[in-house]
Amino acid sequence: MAASRLQLPPGPWATVLEGLCARFRAVPRAQWLDRMARGRVLDSSGRPLAPDTPYRVGLEVHYYREVAEEPRIPFEETVLHADADLLVADKPHFLPVAPTGAHVHETLLGRLIRRTGNPGLVPLHRIDRDTAGLVLFSANPRTRAAYQALFRERRIDKGYEAIAPALPGLEFPRVRRSRIVPGEPFHRMQESDGPPNSETRIDVIERGEGMWRYALSPVTGRKHQLRVHMAALGAPIVGDPLYPSVAHRGPGDYSAPLQLLAKRLEFVDPVTAETRCFASRFRLRA
Repeated sequence: MAASRLQLPPGPWATVLEGLCARFRAVPRAQWLDRMARGRVLDSSGRPLAPDTPYRVGLEVHYYREVAEEPRIPFEETVLHADADLLVADKPHFLPVAPTGAHVHETLLGRLIRRTGNPGLVPLHRIDRDTAGLVLFSANPRTRAAYQALFRERRIDKGYEAIAPALPGLEFPRVRRSRIVPGEPFHRMQESDGPPNSETRIDVIERGEGMWRYALSPVTGRKHQLRVHMAALGAPIVGDPLYPSVAHRGPGDYSAPLQLLAKRLEFVDPVTAETRCFASRFRLRA
């Protein structure tokens, strides 16, 4: 898996070891010593750092997070495209894109690095752990900025699908604009008064008796935007553990995946000038 990075801030410590112990109080000193002995703490050039390495403000430290007995997430990703600059993966539900919390090795990024042998892979965008579908990765630092600009400048067309309750009283297609801000608890978002900072275009693909299949096109990219907008319309996405209310799931409970899929990505490749269009092979349960 990819190393985490820390640029050492100002501080009174004599050695890198002392600084790491002070910053990461939950990690025992013995564990840092063990990581250093195994070459798991490096500088930006890949040279191992020793326990007596002098502390220097601005030094970039690369270290590998380790979680004991991390369970495997029993769903598989697919690589849809790979070249010297770009990798496109189809992510299953429940698999995080990058290390977070208890998920270190069992992430899409970690799996792809082990599969390709390319430690320089970097996700160009993120989708929620609960969401399945397409994720783009930069494979080449020399062309990375060009691909990152696609998202920053909104030059990439993103299409999602969702299964949610029917809304026969509303007209479609429609646009939802609102102001999304952090909510309670801390990992939820909510709509608030004020100028809109989010926009989603919503249409209906398929009308069932109780559930409809929706096409969602985010114009902006706020955290949980699609989930918040659908819940605000009165049609929370099936299987959503956060909206409209928090549903607690036990570890390893994969019984009710969020019925949200990052289905399509289309853009003009900034390196080759080709029009590229990718589609997820996953399908939501109606």
